[in-house]
Amino acid sequence: MKSEQLSKEEVVSVGGISAERLRSIVERVEHIEEERRELASDIKDIFLEAKSAGFDVKVIRQILRLRKQEPAEVEEQETLLDLYRRALGM
Repeated sequence: MKSEQLSKEEVVSVGGISAERLRSIVERVEHIEEERRELASDIKDIFLEAKSAGFDVKVIRQILRLRKQEPAEVEEQETLLDLYRRALGM
């Protein structure tokens, strides 16, 4: 039966892979994923606050999407939307 303890060489490198480096990478990703979950929860709370203050959350989400785009891109989309509406008699 193989010993439960790994030799120093096995901890440092297993099959050419640095175990410590791999562990560090995995733990960093896990930490960031936890932060992301916390941030998502914070964002949800902000939207709940906005809703309780009478704001339309769907519209706020649209504004956030628009703010990420370049002004020319937004203008082009608005022009096309207006054109499509007129074509449909809206």
